[in-house]
This record gives sequence, structure tokens and C-alpha cells, in this order.
Amino acid sequence: MARETAWTIAAYETPVSDRIWVLTATSATPAPVLQELLNHLAGDGWDTAITPVDEKTVTTAAQPLTDAGWKHTVDGRWIRWTSPAADAGVRFDAFTAQHPTQNLATWTIWAGPTPDRPTWTVTASPHTPSSLLSDLSETLAHDTGLRHTPTAGTGRRTSLVTSPPAIPAVTAGPAASRSH
Repeated sequence: MARETAWTIAAYETPVSDRIWVLTATSATPAPVLQELLNHLAGDGWDTAITPVDEKTVTTAAQPLTDAGWKHTVDGRWIRWTSPAADAGVRFDAFTAQHPTQNLATWTIWAGPTPDRPTWTVTASPHTPSSLLSDLSETLAHDTGLRHTPTAGTGRRTSLVTSPPAIPAVTAGPAASRSH
């Protein structure tokens, strides 16, 4: 199912230490989001420094959304950023962020009909690096399946493509042999 967790990435200070941060993605998460995640991790994205979630962390993570003109709302424990078309968003749970040792989903990046019925999601725990969250926000705001289709009028129509990426066919090659 497209809404079930397919990817889990976790950071540990050492192979036997407690988990520092965790991020999950559902199977329908678009290729640009997964590519940005992999690009970030291939660089210096495995930040294992434990920093408290504060206003600076939240601002850094959401800056690309703010810059792109996404709607920002505060509702009790939730801070939300929603795309102009209301078909994608980021939700920050301020209450959960106050309990960082539990590694619960503090951030939810989503796209689909509504935040309560998303087509895909990425969740992240409190200590997920704000630079990674910012990169994912940038991708969500600008690159995640946004298709600009010229219309008969002078304007453009934008829609968020939320179908899973096509998986290339795998063909079998000749059997490999190993000599001892």
C-alpha cells in the first residue's frame, strides 16, 4: 500500500548507542524527495549532534516553504505550512518536540488530498538535522512533481503529481559463476 512505511533511516552516534534521530518515508513518496534525501545523506548529512528543537531549528527547516509563499498557521500544538493549492504541507508537533528522547514523529511532510488522507508522507523525529528538513522542504516546495502545464489562457496551471515513481524493469543476465 502506498501509505505504508517503506523506508526508515536512523542515525546513531556509535553502532551500539541509542538512536539519535529517525526518518521514515512511505512507498508512494515521490522520487525527487527520495533523491534529495539520498543526496543529503551521501554528503555530510549524518549529523549525530543532539541539538534541542528550538525556534531557530523550526525556522531553518521551514524557510524554503516560507520563501515559496506557503500558508503558515499555528493551531494549538501544531505549526503547519500548506502549499498554495492545499495539496501538500509540513506539520510540526511542538508538544512531541518537548519529549525528544522518545524519537516520535515530530515533523510530517505530506502530499495528497488532505493532511488526514495523504497520498504519501515523510516523518522525522525531533533531532533530525534541520539542514536535512530544509532540503526536503525545498524539494517539496519546488521540485516534487510540480508540473507546470500551459493552459489556453495566459496563466499556468500547477498540479502536484503524487503517484509513485515508475520502477524500471529488471532483466536477467547470464548467471555469474565464482571460482574458489
